[in-house]
Amino acid sequence: MTAPIFAAAQSISVAGDIRANLVRHQCFMQAAAEQHVQLLVFPELSLTGYERGLAAELAILPEDGVLQPLRDLARELGLSAVVGMPIRLSADAPVLIGALVLGADGSLGVYSKQHLHPGEEVAFAPGHGGSMLAMGPEHVALAVCADFSHASHAAAAVERGATLYAAGVLITEGGYMTDTTMLQGYARQHGMTVLMANHGGATGGWESAGRSAIWGPDGSLIAAAPGTGDLLVIARRAAEGWAGHVVPVATL
Repeated sequence: MTAPIFAAAQSISVAGDIRANLVRHQCFMQAAAEQHVQLLVFPELSLTGYERGLAAELAILPEDGVLQPLRDLARELGLSAVVGMPIRLSADAPVLIGALVLGADGSLGVYSKQHLHPGEEVAFAPGHGGSMLAMGPEHVALAVCADFSHASHAAAAVERGATLYAAGVLITEGGYMTDTTMLQGYARQHGMTVLMANHGGATGGWESAGRSAIWGPDGSLIAAAPGTGDLLVIARRAAEGWAGHVVPVATL
């Protein structure tokens, strides 16, 4: 298998409207497939928006049929997508911040956010992480936003053999410099590629900074969105090294 192509989906979520967000995700997946992307990572809680007050009402079991259109499309396109959703692991379990891996082979993987931001405990419980993803020669470790603020989280990923650390996030302008410096530092320190998929617009009362980015294993910037908006940030590894570009996405 050739080296996979990764992308951050810098998407704008419609608050609490899963149906509308499913359509937007499908547009991103189609656009990514046209770019031969094999792993597409969406922002934190991308299918609902970062809507803490709606999380309990909107939370699903990972196997819920609401995700079937995306699972079918992932298989049809031969693309794996990591989508953000509030989840429960059983009907009476607490709500977690989930990153669900819709596999190109029809499989379903579950990652749940392990470290909460202050204030998130009113709506969510800490999660349990999840398994590494194998993408050809690459081993992908997932993170959701505050997870990466703990250096031990990235270090544990490296110990498990991660070559790509992929985070779905909500980062505002005020935190952007601190957070991206940290992520870029992980790339350089651990010699792994780091992908950050940020929201493309306002969500949950927060103004996202956008500017999703991917850094190479030497810490150099491969590609970054210039601002907010619906965009794909794409990275591919060739014989001469990493290359990246940004593609606008038309959503319905």
